[in-house]
Amino acid sequence: MSAGRVTATTTVAAVIGSPVRHSLSPVLQAAAFAQLDLDWTMVALEVRAGDGAAALAAMRTLGLGGMAVTMPLKAEMAAAVDELDPAATALRSVNTVVRDADGRLRGLSTDGDGFVDSLLTAGVDPAGMSVLVLGAGGAGRSIVDALGRRGAGAVTVVNRTDAAAHEAAGLSQVAVAAPHDEVVAVAQRADLIVNTTPVGMGVDPSSADASSHLPLPVEALRAGVVVADIVYHPLRTPLLAAAASAGATTVDGLGMLVHQAARQCEAWTGQRPDPTVMRAAAEAELAARHG
Repeated sequence: MSAGRVTATTTVAAVIGSPVRHSLSPVLQAAAFAQLDLDWTMVALEVRAGDGAAALAAMRTLGLGGMAVTMPLKAEMAAAVDELDPAATALRSVNTVVRDADGRLRGLSTDGDGFVDSLLTAGVDPAGMSVLVLGAGGAGRSIVDALGRRGAGAVTVVNRTDAAAHEAAGLSQVAVAAPHDEVVAVAQRADLIVNTTPVGMGVDPSSADASSHLPLPVEALRAGVVVADIVYHPLRTPLLAAAASAGATTVDGLGMLVHQAARQCEAWTGQRPDPTVMRAAAEAELAARHG
């Protein structure tokens, strides 16, 4: 099969959301499909909030091989699919739709497990660790759930809105919420700190004001802790730069994106792609976009 050649027999997958034209999913999946020598391709389709059920109907009608789901459709997709996997059920959120052999559309959430995969690839196993999760949005919730299932020793969620922190902590028996003003004390007890907020996105860590784009005070960082950021533009965020300067081990945000996409590809095709190939494609695309 000629790499990238689309024919009448090519299986089409789609990533849907709004906005979606910035998505790296087509790049990641194109690399995966080529590496696995699969006659698949992915397109990005703009689908606005409220149109998720219609998109599912289109998936059935058009025979799409799979669907990746981004904001703002994850919750409504969870309500519209035929069945949910356990993580998607707990989160009430779907980022992947799979067509089963019987034609039923099954919703998955690969984000949290993709994050854990990125840690493991970096040589960090969160099992038994004390973890601070910053943020309680969709990504934070998925990570709390996945860390609990991986066997984290304790997870503390800190968010500017206490109610959201308590709701996210309710996803795991090992998780609790803490007030935002206790973030430094919690961080200083943690083995792993995870930023799931967008703080630091698009900020050059060498800029004069980089220190004002940190999701927690710099004094909370220390040698021996692992600091992970799910922001991937830039790969070296102000948080990761500050953590490295403090002697911490750092894990960048591109790993989560790559590994959740690898899980999506496996769910659709039954074959597991090489995440290193997918990451190389993503890095090349980011370099082309941002220089």
